Amino acid sequence: MKNVIAPFNWQAVLESKEVDAIGNDFFLIDSPIITSTFNYPMRPDVAIAIICTQGTMKGSINLKPYCTQAPCLFIVLHDQILQYEYLSEDFAGYFIIMSKPFLTKLSMNIQERVPLFLSVHENPWIPLSEEELEAVLTFYKMLQNTIRRKDNPYRIEIVKLLIQAFFYESGHQYHKITEIKKKTKQEQLLEKFLNYAQTNYKQQRGMEFYAEKLCLTPKYLSKVIKETSGKSANDWIDDYVVLEAKALLKSTNMTIQQISDELNFPSQSFFGKYFKRHADVSPKEYRKN
Repeated sequence: MKNVIAPFNWQAVLESKEVDAIGNDFFLIDSPIITSTFNYPMRPDVAIAIICTQGTMKGSINLKPYCTQAPCLFIVLHDQILQYEYLSEDFAGYFIIMSKPFLTKLSMNIQERVPLFLSVHENPWIPLSEEELEAVLTFYKMLQNTIRRKDNPYRIEIVKLLIQAFFYESGHQYHKITEIKKKTKQEQLLEKFLNYAQTNYKQQRGMEFYAEKLCLTPKYLSKVIKETSGKSANDWIDDYVVLEAKALLKSTNMTIQQISDELNFPSQSFFGKYFKRHADVSPKEYRKN
């Protein structure tokens, strides 16, 4: 019988007898049946690589929409906010799930990690040719065979090396996609603004901060963001704040007061009014529903 899990709900796989795993740090799942049991933003505390062999997926990561078409490779980094919208009935794929401690122990240095992770942030999924698909599936099978050899005292080290090689292989493909996409100056400015916004929205919600970072006037920055993205800079910042609030309300047991503090609101009351203005329901109602 195939595994049945909620999309990206990695903890559910622990109850399955058919999952290949090493402790609580590394999991492999062959073509699970995925049920659409949530439609709210969530923040996985793991990194997930999905080798899609059939079907399509649709959703957003940190407000950036994606729509995959197999064959492809799809990667979600830990702490990104993921929203699932649609999965085709014929979807099939292989899941590699890695904890944050596992990833930090890989031997890749910062000069190697940063370009790869930036490319993944820019393009969470990439199409694969038949040859490329065969290559990543070979890595998957090698990982699976290694995990199943429980008498091998070096299997965790072998898995780390194989994952490192997997990242080098896939990183090459991500880098090629990034190079192909040539951006205008306005698109580059939008990208820089969004990167700053994703990093600072908890503390900084005024345009003056971002304009100063980009050495521009708030008026000019607002104009470029609106013309390039179709959405105002303030709306982008508000969307990041609300997205984070929704993820915390649904994915954690933090109190509403704690979430208000986490997002740097002056009071729970102020946070409640802000959230209701943007989400049309109160934080308490959103959590219950």
